[in-house]
Amino acid sequence: MSENIGVIDENARVAVMLGGRSGEREVSLRSGSNALDALCRQGVDAYPVDPGEEGWLETLLSNRPSAVFLALHGRWGEDGSVQGFLETLGLRYTGSGVLASALAMHKGRAKQVWEANGLPTPPYMEIDPRRGFEEQADEFIERIGLPAVVKPTSEGSSLGVVMAGRRDELTAALYETRQKYGSVLAEKRIKGMEATVGLLGEGQKLRALPILELVPRNEFYDYHAKYTEGMTEFILPARLSPETTLRVQQIGIAAHRSLGCHSVSRVDMMIDPNGQPHILDLNTLPGLTDLSDLPAQAAEDGVSYDELIMEILRGAFVER
Repeated sequence: MSENIGVIDENARVAVMLGGRSGEREVSLRSGSNALDALCRQGVDAYPVDPGEEGWLETLLSNRPSAVFLALHGRWGEDGSVQGFLETLGLRYTGSGVLASALAMHKGRAKQVWEANGLPTPPYMEIDPRRGFEEQADEFIERIGLPAVVKPTSEGSSLGVVMAGRRDELTAALYETRQKYGSVLAEKRIKGMEATVGLLGEGQKLRALPILELVPRNEFYDYHAKYTEGMTEFILPARLSPETTLRVQQIGIAAHRSLGCHSVSRVDMMIDPNGQPHILDLNTLPGLTDLSDLPAQAAEDGVSYDELIMEILRGAFVER
């Protein structure tokens, strides 16, 4: 484990923000409850704050926190909104700042940054709501080809992700995703190994954790497979050659740095049969539940759950 990356005053009071209003509320409640318990076990004066409930702001401010531990997921938690609000209040918080959070949450903007930095990500097309979905499905097939993955531009935990192998499936998925989630992105489906790599630390101390291979019982690592016990097999470390392992970790670090992320993130990838990694997305506030990827990777690296939570917290006391 790395050296301490920040100094936490022994009298520090920490607000754990959990729940919120996104589609990932239930997962966030589990992440936040676990993080809160870990902080309390280690003698930190911590208390919960749920932005999805009335009176949350008074709860947050009346306790005068030294820092805010963000265990929110999805919109209004990972997209820079809460981060900007906390900066306006002059409060320290864990994870990435406003810009990095916003970039990572918007899959199209994140892909643009990665492409500009020469990082591999599946070819994609952002869907224009002012144009016909059939016309854009045809354009996608002509430019990129099937099979496709249709996903909301700014959701996490694989919410709303649909696989499309035919033109009619693609058209229907574009329409339905637009109706339910708003902005839509379609990308080329890469088949192969689903893998994820966690990142911890700041600046030159940033390090990649062991790569986790995911073998879901469902067609892909969807919301149900992520948060239902027994629906996904975790293989740690992933069944990759030393050379591919190093490449995946290096790409993960580069993806994190290119967006300007801070302290912690998790990069999800597909690794094709030729061993080529393809970045799918980056999570700036990875899940911290009993079934989440980041704690499993940290444990494989010899970092206990309590140590992981404290390392994330220390990042709030390091300048971004």
